[in-house]
Amino acid sequence: MNQDMTTVLWILSAILTVTGLTGMLVPLIPGAPLLFLGLLFGAWAEGFCYVGPWTLATLALLTIFSYLIEFAASALGAREFGGSKRAMWGALLGGVIGMFMGVPGILVGPFVGAMLGELSLQRTIDQAGRAGFGTVVGLALGIAGKLVIGISMIGLFLIMRFA
Repeated sequence: MNQDMTTVLWILSAILTVTGLTGMLVPLIPGAPLLFLGLLFGAWAEGFCYVGPWTLATLALLTIFSYLIEFAASALGAREFGGSKRAMWGALLGGVIGMFMGVPGILVGPFVGAMLGELSLQRTIDQAGRAGFGTVVGLALGIAGKLVIGISMIGLFLIMRFA
């Protein structure tokens, strides 16, 4: 690979890695996939000499796991604050639907979904509100979990590259 191509790959790697890590905090940006692509381009820039298929497979699994953490945290947050299974499913469905409505949808979708799940069981507005609040707490914990996974992905890449 020529020097110009290597430089382009490293620049793309840096941009995608920073954007991806930012996306782990900002709901509108698909952080984990962008972070993975950034690390993939970094591995490619060096001909996959240091970061090979097994490391890339691990990074891909961590990418998938980051999404599972995000969705599960919202649903479990609803349950921990007294929400029913319908609240958990409502939070999950609200989160998925909310993804298509931008930042407000991502933040409000799980809350509304959990509340609607509780209200469908004839719960009081107070009970439904607690389940919705639990969902928001779970969402915050999910974001923290995604950030930890993102930093771990970068750490794994750096260990494989420089160890």
